[in-house]
Amino acid sequence: MPAEFLRIHPQTPEERKILHVVEVLRNGGVIIYPTDTVYGLGCDIHNTRAVERVARIKGIKPQKNDFSFICYDLSHIADYARVGNQTFKLMKRVLPGPFTFILEASGKVPRILNATKKTVGIRVPDHPIPRSIVRELGNPIITTSIKADDDILEYPTDPEEIFEQFQHQVDLVIDGGYGGNVPSTIVSTAGDDFEIVRQGLGELVM
Repeated sequence: MPAEFLRIHPQTPEERKILHVVEVLRNGGVIIYPTDTVYGLGCDIHNTRAVERVARIKGIKPQKNDFSFICYDLSHIADYARVGNQTFKLMKRVLPGPFTFILEASGKVPRILNATKKTVGIRVPDHPIPRSIVRELGNPIITTSIKADDDILEYPTDPEEIFEQFQHQVDLVIDGGYGGNVPSTIVSTAGDDFEIVRQGLGELVM
């Protein structure tokens, strides 16, 4: 059965629609949703089968995943990662925003997400839809970018084209308007030292 296609207002998400998305996630669903950078593919981080489905869609083994996840705010981050003082100050300055921070994982990160590594990627996107979802869900969701079936455009931006490409692989595609085609900037932290692993949309001014 094809996925559901759900339009949600990108600035003022309708509560009943957010509640519906959360219900899909709690039932083990896999969704595609907008962020402040590119459209993301994800699920509830605590649903192992759903995480395995996301890995299959990406064409990787679940234990070899390099998934990040979305938190609602900085207080949420502290539940899943250890953050030094300088790192916290930097994150407080640039988040919500188009950054992924690689942090030392805490014991609360599900084993399937850090089975072979001790770090975790965390995002707080500057976009009301994913933040509303995780706030209502009560815990983070997976975020991994989707790629286009296109030799020219790496990341698909049109929700209807995204639906056409993924409708038989996921349970729900959110239309939050056209997405971007530049991914987040990835910042690795070791203690309070910072390294830009991938320059994306976010400009980090130290």
